Amino acid sequence: MTRLPLTRIDRYILRQLSFALVAVTAGLVALIWLTQSLRFVELVVNRGLSMRVFFGLTGLLIPNFVAVILPITSFVVVLFAYQRLASDRELTVMRASGLSPLALARPALLLGGAVMLGCFLLNVQIVPASFSAFRQYQWEIRNRLAAFLLQEGVFTTVSDNMTVYVRTRDKDGALRGILVDDGRDPNSHAVIIAEHGRLIATGEAPRMLMVNGSREEIDHATGRLNVLTFDETTVELSQSAKAEEQRFRDAGELSLGELFNPPPGAVQSPRDAGKFVVEAHRRLAAPFTVLSFSLIALVAVLCGAFRRHGGIVRPAVAIGCVVGLLAVGLAVVNLAASAPILIPLIWLQAILPGVGCALYLFELIPQSWLNLPSLQQR
Repeated sequence: MTRLPLTRIDRYILRQLSFALVAVTAGLVALIWLTQSLRFVELVVNRGLSMRVFFGLTGLLIPNFVAVILPITSFVVVLFAYQRLASDRELTVMRASGLSPLALARPALLLGGAVMLGCFLLNVQIVPASFSAFRQYQWEIRNRLAAFLLQEGVFTTVSDNMTVYVRTRDKDGALRGILVDDGRDPNSHAVIIAEHGRLIATGEAPRMLMVNGSREEIDHATGRLNVLTFDETTVELSQSAKAEEQRFRDAGELSLGELFNPPPGAVQSPRDAGKFVVEAHRRLAAPFTVLSFSLIALVAVLCGAFRRHGGIVRPAVAIGCVVGLLAVGLAVVNLAASAPILIPLIWLQAILPGVGCALYLFELIPQSWLNLPSLQQR
């Protein structure tokens, strides 16, 4: 089987599309990363984490950003690159030389196919692995690393409902003058005071060994203050008061095989099973939107009447169609999570617009069916 070689025109258009796609995607990813990473600035400002940890944590979100915006940036690049070729009369010259719509669209289709394969790789392998690493990293920071950032004379917020105060911290790691406000259990909000202690790292969540102290809490039934003195006790420094809290993985962290066959303990409710299946189909169907959106852009530029001064109606309609398809895609995914019978709509939303545009663009559907004028020069 012989491979159809790329012509000079193919390489010319493909080069413009590729450079524009890399530039636009990189710019949008940087912008989204900047806005999303602001949520984690608090870890650096209030908890003293290093910038290396900050960039390592937020950098794990980048593959997910790329997978989400690639279909959109592919549409934008194809639409405006071909629109520029049309406004510069380059498409007119190419048509006059005998190039068919398929020949003109071939560079965009080649780029769309390559991007679609990249989206498959991202959705199936890279994004679940990076998101799982992000959740695990975030878990460790909140439940383990923050406890080792206790500063002398500072009330350190270990979690949303737990605060630790240490008067002094020796060079050998010993803590003196310890006060712990533990509100993780709403039914037994306690204040624990100890003369000295030490941090003990065990597993996911560290423990604080406290020596010679007391535990004070109010009995809600009687309103009395209960005081329990101790010689030695340990306190979990984690989000939960449970000694062995398990971190459950959500659908975004599971691999494709795990989504179709969830591991034991992954399904917490019958509704979760439906969400897992919907997430699996979404990952497999989403890459096809790259070709669909690219074909919508090609139809907007290559079909319809030629205008010497250009026009904004067809590009505006194409943008509206893509925005509408994105909204429909989100709605279908949410509906299919509660009604699995709607899962085929996920595939229809991703593939059907591209098939329709391809049939019309390559004249497999008569233009008269859609009441659109054929190409003519004015």
